Amino acid sequence: MSCMDKPVRIGRIDFTNVWPFFYYFPLERFQGEVEIITQVPTQLNAAMAEGRIDIGPISSFSYGEHVDEYLLLPDMSVSAHKQVQSILLFHRRPLEELSGASIALPTTSATSVNLLKIIMRRFYDAEPEYHYAAPVLKDMLKSADAALLIGDHAIRESWTDTGLMVTDLAAEWNRLTGHWMSFAVCAIRKQTVQAHPELVRRIYQAFMDSKKASLADIPSMVKDAQAAIGGTDSYWRHYFSSLIYDFGPEQQAGLSLYFRYAWELGFLKSEAGIQLWNDKNVAQVTE
Repeated sequence: MSCMDKPVRIGRIDFTNVWPFFYYFPLERFQGEVEIITQVPTQLNAAMAEGRIDIGPISSFSYGEHVDEYLLLPDMSVSAHKQVQSILLFHRRPLEELSGASIALPTTSATSVNLLKIIMRRFYDAEPEYHYAAPVLKDMLKSADAALLIGDHAIRESWTDTGLMVTDLAAEWNRLTGHWMSFAVCAIRKQTVQAHPELVRRIYQAFMDSKKASLADIPSMVKDAQAAIGGTDSYWRHYFSSLIYDFGPEQQAGLSLYFRYAWELGFLKSEAGIQLWNDKNVAQVTE
């Protein structure tokens, strides 16, 4: 990289669910070559769409909106087969009774918001009234019958006895479809691949090395999560062990179904295909 080039900007979601990609990321190997920018998912989605971030985990839905501009890095996602534990709908009435109800949505999310809308419309034939609110459960429920929380906000509230029904959206998606759900994927702008092919290879390898080392050292992440957020040792061990950070055929199939429903319901303007980056060319994944 020449000294005139700007660093490649890596986005980092400000939630524990992406820790394995960054926990052992060897930033010292990339002095002056990369810059890490930490934001909530919706901020990262916007920054990548505007070209202010080049690579990193983003909301899966945002990839679907910008499929012509992005590629996906293989074996990198935040996915769940059943419970995700950090995408939770808190509600006073059963899901089948929420048509016409008011549901507060977090301003931090894209994938989960649209997953909830897909579940309610396609599987419950329900049309709730949605509005956005800051992710504080007690405030959200002052003007709503239900509230969606994601990430560390959802985790903290799951430790409290709210007296509400709680639906884990990944578990509900799996119950209804039998599929995995990938909430975040690691995208890279096609322009960045063209401009810095060798650096992209090194960044990808560093992500893979961090993921491997982190998942081999879950106790260290558990200790840091407890210090940062609270909770018990057993909770965090279960949390990090139950999320899946790969993006293989099963995860891709689940995300492809999500994209198809999002397109059919008008949330995406086209049905998004999954395009994977690799060292030599672009591989198109088709159902």
